Amino acid sequence: MKIAFLVYNVYGIGGTIRATANLSSAFAAAGHTVDLVSLYRTQDAPRLTLDPRVRVMSLVDWRRSAPTFEGGLPAVSEPTAMFADRGVCFGPLPPSRLTDERVAAYLRDTDADVVIGTRPVINGYLARFGESRYLRVGQEHLTLAMHDDQLRADQNAALARLDAFVTVSEADADAYRDALPDVTTRILCIPNAVPTPAVAPATGESRTIVAAGRLASVKRYDRLVDAFAKLAPAYPDWSLRLYGRGPRRDEIRAQIDELGLYEQVRLMGAVAPIETEWAKGAIAAVSSDAESFGMTIVEAMHCGVPVVATDCPYGPGEIIDHGTDGLLVPLGGGADAYAEALRTLMDDADRRRAMGERAQLKAARYESASIAARYEELVVDLHRGRARTRSLSRRLRDAFRVGRPASAPTAQPAQPTVPRGPRARARATADGGLRLRLDPATLPDTPLELLLRLRKDPLQREVRLPVPALADPVDGRIGVLVERGGHRLAEGRWDVYAVPRGGGRTRRVAAELVETAALVNRPPDVDDEGVSSWVPYTTKDGNLSVRVWHRPEHAEVEDVQIDRAGATVTARLYGPAAPGPDAVVVAVSRAGGAHDLRRPVDRLPGGRFAFTVGYADLVALRNPENPLWDLWLHPDGSDGGTPVRLGRIGGDGHQRKQTDTYPARLLPDTATGETIRLRPYLTVDNALALSARPHQPEPEPEVESAPEPEPAPEPEPEPEREPEASAEPPSR
Repeated sequence: MKIAFLVYNVYGIGGTIRATANLSSAFAAAGHTVDLVSLYRTQDAPRLTLDPRVRVMSLVDWRRSAPTFEGGLPAVSEPTAMFADRGVCFGPLPPSRLTDERVAAYLRDTDADVVIGTRPVINGYLARFGESRYLRVGQEHLTLAMHDDQLRADQNAALARLDAFVTVSEADADAYRDALPDVTTRILCIPNAVPTPAVAPATGESRTIVAAGRLASVKRYDRLVDAFAKLAPAYPDWSLRLYGRGPRRDEIRAQIDELGLYEQVRLMGAVAPIETEWAKGAIAAVSSDAESFGMTIVEAMHCGVPVVATDCPYGPGEIIDHGTDGLLVPLGGGADAYAEALRTLMDDADRRRAMGERAQLKAARYESASIAARYEELVVDLHRGRARTRSLSRRLRDAFRVGRPASAPTAQPAQPTVPRGPRARARATADGGLRLRLDPATLPDTPLELLLRLRKDPLQREVRLPVPALADPVDGRIGVLVERGGHRLAEGRWDVYAVPRGGGRTRRVAAELVETAALVNRPPDVDDEGVSSWVPYTTKDGNLSVRVWHRPEHAEVEDVQIDRAGATVTARLYGPAAPGPDAVVVAVSRAGGAHDLRRPVDRLPGGRFAFTVGYADLVALRNPENPLWDLWLHPDGSDGGTPVRLGRIGGDGHQRKQTDTYPARLLPDTATGETIRLRPYLTVDNALALSARPHQPEPEPEVESAPEPEPAPEPEPEPEREPEASAEPPSR
């Protein structure tokens, strides 16, 4: 059986794309031939991992750096003849006459047995240009109620010309059947496929609430933040992480800052795969006004995390058994009711664990193979209803029964969907070390070593570890442990390679999964050789690296509080000594010693200390050419000793510049007449610094065009960048 999925842009990471990736991979694993056809190609390869047997194709090349870029073709500027789908027609990839022509040509020439559309405009294409020689199945990844009147009418008209229309909730299937009583198209519910992830389940001890999804109005993250604000003073050791991007990002950021929650609530950006982040949660939060299914709910449940969700239409109530594997909050209860539901689980670790275990059992219902089997049953039923020839019906039944293709693949994958070369899953251990599990299918059949090499190191330092024989895998993987106490890694970024013993080609190890749940809230390690921390991460190229901090002493920033007058920082000194009675913090200007600012510290129990930097002092001392300062603690108050850098090297973040952000304050500079924007920030090395730049007008906010549109292919805009500081202590 050959199955083709039509997706608008498979190179994103939105819910529709994740659901399609899961289902297409399940079909491929069952032996079917699967084409994943993207209307637009915006990157070289999809960001989500697919079964390597899934063939990825595209109809319009939108990679601006590629020689095959088609954005300049005349047909791009001509309007589409298809109805308006607000989720895409106002975005960066609107349909045009070119997409009309390419989709029509594909549907005319495809040799697929089944073609599945994944959004309204594609369902419209399938109805208009699809042919009866293959089955035409439309999917609804939102709900009937989420569409405006015109789109609802347009898609309903198209739906009548399809063989089947699949919703992801029973309530929505009922709504479509009620709205279209005379339509003969088969309308039914098949939930999204959500595979069991390869990550270790959550322990429930992290004191972290996790939410994930597009930062759009329907998700009501404002409600979630307000609910958390009611609890934050009584639960200072709890935090809330919001994963995703979208048009409401700036509004949510402003709400967090206005409520003074910037040290407990963090915007984490878009992350894929998301399962590693669910596993960091003690509680998962869904605060939406409406959920077509609730894919994030099942993802969190797979990771053993109980979910607190609004009892909104349509999905949560069909997934969560209230009080057993999660909690449902009445939609009309607002932030107060949501806060009380969170409090129930925050106060009861045993209940969190028990709910998490039951949630894992519930999530198994949505395993990809089970959902694919339901689609297989649908296809067989549709063919039987069409009264196809006995031979074709028998061929289809046999293909589904034994899991082999009904027709041979016509081509190899057009592009790799997984990196070539060695691949590994990496997991931070409870003691701060690193366990790697290599895929033996990606390794050469020769004795190997794992090589860790310090990047840009003039001394060319490296660590080599033997890789066990490929014939001795455990759970299908080859394990290598980088022990925390057995290896002293110098500060910097360590890249991971596989190399044949005795010499040969050295190859980077690609990261399949990097799990850092064990590092959440973990302080830096202290031993006789100093203060250190290891955080494994995936590079932009998809490879595995480890960020290491290792220094004699370190001042870990625990809290930063901003008021109109300045910033008060609380930190803890790790190392052999505590701050002395004369200890000071020096804000070292990058413009020279004449612009430095010295501040006394208040000593606190347990090696902790606090100090305040006045913003008026920074304005007076600033050098307009380089208005930046790095913060160093002088434990004995003298300039002769070795200063200690302030920053954040504990926890699970290898680069916290974009997640640990602080509100800016504006002050006039009477000397220049400028308005100065002052704020603390973290550098790319997680060091705390200060900025006093001229204020620039804010850009126009992004406009939200429709509920739950496909995410744009461009990366999320980043906050203001500051030049990075050296980790070396100041010489003056």
